[in-house]
Amino acid sequence: MTENFWKDKYPVGVSSEIDPDQYPNIQAVLNQSCQRFANKPAFSNLGKTLTYGELYELSGAFAAYLQQHTDLQPGDRIAVQLPNVLQYPVVVFGALRAGLVIVNTNPLYTAREMEHQFNDSGAKALVCLANMAHLAETVVPKTGIKHVFVTEVADLLPPLKRLLINSVVKYVKKMVPAYHLPQAIKLNDALAKGRGQAVREASPDSGDVAVLQYTGGTTGVAKGAMLTHRNLIANMFQCKGLMGANLDEGCETLITPLPLYHIYAFTFHCMAMMLIGNHNVLISNPRDLPGMVKDLAKYRFTGFVGLNTLFVALCNNEDFRKLDFSALKLTLSGGMALQLAAAERWKAVTGCPICEGYGMTETSPVVSVNPLSGIQIGTIGIPLPSTQCKVIDDEGNDLPIGAIGELCVKGPQVMKGYWQRQEATDEMIDAEGWLKTGDIAVIQEDGYMRIVDRKKDMILVSGFNVYPNELEDVLATLPGVLQCAAVGIPDEKSGEAIKMFVVAKPGVTLTKEQVMEHMRANVTGYKVPRSVEFREGLPMTNVGKILRRELRDEELKKLGKK
Repeated sequence: MTENFWKDKYPVGVSSEIDPDQYPNIQAVLNQSCQRFANKPAFSNLGKTLTYGELYELSGAFAAYLQQHTDLQPGDRIAVQLPNVLQYPVVVFGALRAGLVIVNTNPLYTAREMEHQFNDSGAKALVCLANMAHLAETVVPKTGIKHVFVTEVADLLPPLKRLLINSVVKYVKKMVPAYHLPQAIKLNDALAKGRGQAVREASPDSGDVAVLQYTGGTTGVAKGAMLTHRNLIANMFQCKGLMGANLDEGCETLITPLPLYHIYAFTFHCMAMMLIGNHNVLISNPRDLPGMVKDLAKYRFTGFVGLNTLFVALCNNEDFRKLDFSALKLTLSGGMALQLAAAERWKAVTGCPICEGYGMTETSPVVSVNPLSGIQIGTIGIPLPSTQCKVIDDEGNDLPIGAIGELCVKGPQVMKGYWQRQEATDEMIDAEGWLKTGDIAVIQEDGYMRIVDRKKDMILVSGFNVYPNELEDVLATLPGVLQCAAVGIPDEKSGEAIKMFVVAKPGVTLTKEQVMEHMRANVTGYKVPRSVEFREGLPMTNVGKILRRELRDEELKKLGKK
């Protein structure tokens, strides 16, 4: 699409272009924001609030420790495996100030998944929650990780509250399995040693990698998307450009239930909201709806960032419906398709419409969003400033407005490439910088876009990408499995649910329980199949490739959706 096509699609007062080079790196943005908004709240969790000034001080203490008490050098990778707790932004910004590259890691990963990501990224350090340290104990010796920092949930809270909460988590709820990591340093000890010591502020180039964000891309092999400082700064300003008209600097309170290690929440809450000095209320466990609603009741929140399943669950909660929503003016949805019924219910309960957006890890992640001034439910909105979109046919030819084809994206937020995987990078990004999303879309005459289907076999479970190749590779290691295939089938709660089709070896009897137990032991919970079907054979091409699409179409027919 040409630049002129989009020029009149933006709301009044919003530019169709941003300057991604107005800051040299993320550290420069952080430094300016923490000075401008020093006394404003930055992050809250478990009743404790860190101001931007305190965030800068604590992140500086961690940066100083990394520089003066370890052999880590600028460019080294540090795996951050934390849920939504105050330690997360402290560690991330501290590591960036020391010049390290962040490797965001899901705290719920199994040992197998951790080992792959740590080794593939070449991580030399790890920050993890004590709850998961027992897995680190088994994985770290198989990796190049030399420095381990362990923290407990309430470590940044006042002493008495810290002792109480950490004791309850450890001894009453028994959520911290025993572990033995003799080389581990307590994060609080590191912060104490680093406090007051000088920080040599790193000054990476804008094109240097800031974050390695792992994703399956278009295949099941987990790859690190190299997101540069420029990529993330661009997406900060792009989000501000299209949504900033509805957000006042230093005045907003945004609820943060989505995990910060996921690129959607990472960029929006840690990056874009940091840029404009707003307050993020971290929800550590959004599955605990009663606890989450109690947290919400404490704040006069003005923004909420979530996804379809969470909107539905909250609207079905009686206590949530009783909350005061008079200040709520912005609700954003991403990660999975927003259902019309969920959008209508949310607006009926809260009085606030939902703005749906679209993005992917490889685009830092936001590509498009519905402007609050012109929401079209069922679309993914219009491209962000400085973002071009087009659709192409199977031969790579550009298609006209209104035609259906694969969505392609070009802009300063498009990743540098996949870490140490040039061939995979070349398959996804062409010589002109266009990234193939793998999603089938249509661009309407008014500039809004709709996702019609998915070209690739990826399964989207509650906003998380699940790649069939990975699941099939794991299940193939179960003795007795001859063939298997994973597909996504529509699910009202999670968007899609995973179904495994299994062919057992001749003479072998397998059960659903055996399959489920094997998967639970090797993949994160959201990747475990919801259902298993045994068959004598699977549909295949003449060269022996399993036709997942055919299996999925069969399931859609059963549901009356095909």
